Amino acid sequence: MNLLKQIPNIISVFRILLVVPILLFLLENEYGYALILFAVAGISDGVDGFLAKRFNWQTWIGGLLDPLADKLLLVSSFVALGWLGLLPIWLVVLVFLRDLVIVAGATYYHHHVGKVGGEPTLISKVNTFVQILLVLLVVFAQIIAVPGFLIPLFIALVTMTTISSGIDYVIKWSRRARLVHK
Repeated sequence: MNLLKQIPNIISVFRILLVVPILLFLLENEYGYALILFAVAGISDGVDGFLAKRFNWQTWIGGLLDPLADKLLLVSSFVALGWLGLLPIWLVVLVFLRDLVIVAGATYYHHHVGKVGGEPTLISKVNTFVQILLVLLVVFAQIIAVPGFLIPLFIALVTMTTISSGIDYVIKWSRRARLVHK
């Protein structure tokens, strides 16, 4: 086995390990440290993706670890910020439910239809991006004042993209399942 090919996977595991200290810093109101680690996690996400694609170091496990790391970081950050009263609970529930629907649908598809590929849709990529920006903005706003319209704007964007991407996944994978069963 080529050890270099495992570098993106190691970076993804590192990102998963960052979830706990980020959460602890958030819950202890140490927003500067949380922001730094969140930025490190974001940069490492870009690095592992670049390395995997650039050097063809893509692996099956990497296809699972990378989105798992993203989801753990984002969902746990949303839960912590909701717990702290910095994000509305309904938004935390919406983000969590969307991911739950996707995981449940993928599990069903895997067991009853066929192999599931970890290919995010464009709207899903946009959703992840605006979720990251919202978390960064909310945490940053605990350190330095931000214009008052920004957080409500990003809450609206996350709401729209979360609903849209959830519906998009359900439609896309339902169509695939119907084609397989024809």
